[in-house]
Amino acid sequence: MKGKRWPGFLVVLILLAGALLFLRQYQGNGTGDHFGFDRNIVPLIYARHAKCRMSCRHIDESEIKDILHNGKINYAKSEPEAKPDPKFALEGVTHDNQHVRVIFAPSDRGMVVITCIDLNAEWQCDCR
Repeated sequence: MKGKRWPGFLVVLILLAGALLFLRQYQGNGTGDHFGFDRNIVPLIYARHAKCRMSCRHIDESEIKDILHNGKINYAKSEPEAKPDPKFALEGVTHDNQHVRVIFAPSDRGMVVITCIDLNAEWQCDCR
């Protein structure tokens, strides 16, 4: 009877190992290596909406660059398969301790900054 349990145990072990590897790859490690996200794409191109949101939230370009290079990718808020350009949500803390999420879209023209969000505060903003 004990000999018959080995194949089932081995299958469960292989499935568990595969699931753990999948989750680790999907969640990422914050370096941006997954889904082909390159943190070094230049130039940075700021969408009009991003500029407006940055102004409302008192976030400057140095903070955006810091989030791009050091922020952690939030895959739950990212769209790596989006067309025409994938979108990546990177999160981090700015110089003045704002917890922010910045949406980046690598494109043929450069790295597009789509928007930025302060995750801890609502700001009065009239961006359209």
